[in-house]
Amino acid sequence: MIIRRETPEEFSRIYDLVKVAFQTAKVSNGKEQDFVNQLRSSGNYIPELALVAEEDDKLIGHIMLTKTYIVNRSNKFETLLLAPLSVALEYRNKGVGSGLIREDFKLAAEMGYTSVLLVGDPAYYHRFGFKSAVDFGIRHTLDIPDENVMACELVPNALHEISGTTTDF
Repeated sequence: MIIRRETPEEFSRIYDLVKVAFQTAKVSNGKEQDFVNQLRSSGNYIPELALVAEEDDKLIGHIMLTKTYIVNRSNKFETLLLAPLSVALEYRNKGVGSGLIREDFKLAAEMGYTSVLLVGDPAYYHRFGFKSAVDFGIRHTLDIPDENVMACELVPNALHEISGTTTDF
């Protein structure tokens, strides 16, 4: 398996990968592939943190980390949003998602980012250091259960004195 940056030439293949991957996901709104395009066209897209996993010239996984913010009355704290993580059904439970997350976290830390937010399954994401965002004083403005909105510190205590809300999921 090779993990590398996505390229514009494969955006349509990534769109299809994400769409098919989320057809068998535990939680999906059916629009994740469109969310990828929306994130790319936003000013928060970070090409260096949009990765694919491939094996034998076949795309088998995809991950994006994009900029988002935690806002309170007086401050706006930049963080990253992990959304979405996609792995082709036949490659699940083989380390593809873990490899993508670990590589993206390493790159993000090297670029100076200190934390990541996401909406997802706690049973999966806790192994990467994610905790409920409310434990850090971070809330989401949409009607998403607190246990599914999670945060992870790439740098110890990065969220120690950060609190507020986030809206970009």
